[in-house]
Amino acid sequence: MPDALVLDSYALLAHFEDETGAEKVATILSAAHAGETRLFLCVVNFGEIYYSTSRERGAEKAEEVRFIIGQLPITLVDADLGLTLEAAKLKAAHSVAYADCFAAALGKREKASVVTGDPEFKRFGDDVTLEWIGPETRA
Repeated sequence: MPDALVLDSYALLAHFEDETGAEKVATILSAAHAGETRLFLCVVNFGEIYYSTSRERGAEKAEEVRFIIGQLPITLVDADLGLTLEAAKLKAAHSVAYADCFAAALGKREKASVVTGDPEFKRFGDDVTLEWIGPETRA
């Protein structure tokens, strides 16, 4: 298990919705509970989880997910100026959603792999290290 990992919204949504990658995310969360790895989540990606859950399952479920995330061994990281500038540089260089750039920028800052199954992240190439949980795709 890597020393540090950044969770993309894809990873936690897969976990909460029991989708592809959920088992791997559960293993990662267990490792974090055991102190074997550190987990980070950018507030921008937290916002994605919240609004996605609210749209799909309602405000009450979004609040439940918010509470659960608060109980998990995850460090929630604010989008400060440095992180925002790095995300903006990644966005300028790659055709990737801006929110995804925050997870990638946090991964770079923490020297951590980004846990995701979102195919957009593959557009970063060697700029971002991934811990892939999605379905396997051909390169």
